[in-house]
Amino acid sequence: MPNRRVLTPSGAPVAIDFQAVRTRLGIPSDYPADAVSEAVAAAASPPVPPTDRTDLPLVTIDPAGSMDLDQAMHLETRGDGYRVHYAIADVASFVSPEGPLAKETWRRGETLYSPDLATPLHPRELSEGAASLLPDQNRPAVLWTIDLGPDGEPVAVDLGRALVRSVARLDYIGVQRDLDAGTLHPSIKLLPEIGRLREEALRTRHAITLDLPDAEVVPVSDGTTGHWTLDLRAQTEIEKANAQISLLTGMCAAQIMLAGRIGLLRTLPPAAEKEIRLLRASAAALQIDWPAGMPAGDLIAGLDASAPAVSAFLDDAVHLLRGAGYTPFSGQVPDQPLHAGVGAAYAHVTAPLRRLVDRYATEVCLALHAGTPVPQWASAALTELPKVMTASSRLASELDRGCTTAVSVFLLAGRKGDEFTATVLQIDTDKDRAVVLLHEPPVRAHCPAAGLKEGEVHQVRLVSVDQDNGGFVVTPLLAPAVEPVGPVTGPPAPGTTIRPVAG
Repeated sequence: MPNRRVLTPSGAPVAIDFQAVRTRLGIPSDYPADAVSEAVAAAASPPVPPTDRTDLPLVTIDPAGSMDLDQAMHLETRGDGYRVHYAIADVASFVSPEGPLAKETWRRGETLYSPDLATPLHPRELSEGAASLLPDQNRPAVLWTIDLGPDGEPVAVDLGRALVRSVARLDYIGVQRDLDAGTLHPSIKLLPEIGRLREEALRTRHAITLDLPDAEVVPVSDGTTGHWTLDLRAQTEIEKANAQISLLTGMCAAQIMLAGRIGLLRTLPPAAEKEIRLLRASAAALQIDWPAGMPAGDLIAGLDASAPAVSAFLDDAVHLLRGAGYTPFSGQVPDQPLHAGVGAAYAHVTAPLRRLVDRYATEVCLALHAGTPVPQWASAALTELPKVMTASSRLASELDRGCTTAVSVFLLAGRKGDEFTATVLQIDTDKDRAVVLLHEPPVRAHCPAAGLKEGEVHQVRLVSVDQDNGGFVVTPLLAPAVEPVGPVTGPPAPGTTIRPVAG
């Protein structure tokens, strides 16, 4: 997709004001002084773990430029199987449970990402400094050692606090380039192989995973500061494989908690039969073959998301993944412990620098694995954490939607009368409303449903842009359209409407 520079009528570049979005949502700009003081003191006197594993040549893989590095890995063979070393930043060793720093992290819940900056969960002295697994630095970590059989399934798990040292800070684009060239770093040479085995295990469990390209706010590629556009981005092979290591660890953590009868799971109930019936009706309408008895996750995994009909179907399939939450338990395991997107019990333990719940869930696992009582500060927090995480997740979604809407408005401003290619994603006959998605820029809009069918591709003409509310009014041209550039997804912009007319 071509990058567009946004210009004022005078020709001067326009910088989109993401700070206005943050201010509207009440996102803090500064960290309280007392919490920063605690972080500075903790950074000056870092904990010394009981075990030294600086011999492991761990590496990190994150988006380019990231400094808040939660995870580092080293992969090796073990007989006819594999051994995964996965080091997680030991944030709990830096944070006093009752101090001002802990209180502020409870207020924030998670790191919030805007296109131009990150609002961190922890002060940067920790999140991008003493607690981050930066290269060539000794760091305290919780080291997971997971042995896998030849099928990629775990056969043994160990974890404990250890001193570790990353030897390289890698990024997704560079690692994917290395994979394509056959020059992967030795520490992660096995990552694609293990990742494929773990993805095959997802299919065995009939997990529902939606691998959809998403519309991201990105800087323009001409080097101009303060200019942004929307770009389609699907996960690369190496990102998918990397995610499988995190999922593997989270599933091992969940099993430790369930065996110990105390913990906090990330749960998503299996889709209700009603949702499955509705999705089957969608598949039939879109002429997608869904054999009787085939689980929804298996069908979805085999579809080509570049086809317009499949794009519309996958947009409907999102309804199967509603109801995610956190489930605390103590003394009795939950009646419903599963996460349908994983096909197993799962817990968040791999991102403590960026997500509050991971710090507490990790402490539970450490205690249970060692056969010691779970610290009272950790067990007491389990029932309160779901409320905090739900609120912070909602705020993160609002921030993402607000920033995306701001960019969408700027990209479409001044383009009245321009034509765009769009895919019809959803039809709601009861409300006489359709959801369509422009291919470029990837912006969602609503319109009356008359004359439209899901999965169709049409040309639309922009009528007006509501600068204040992010509303886009377009006229669909209901003649046959060109083949689509590709499917795009993302949250609908607030107040977005389009109006179809005959002709």
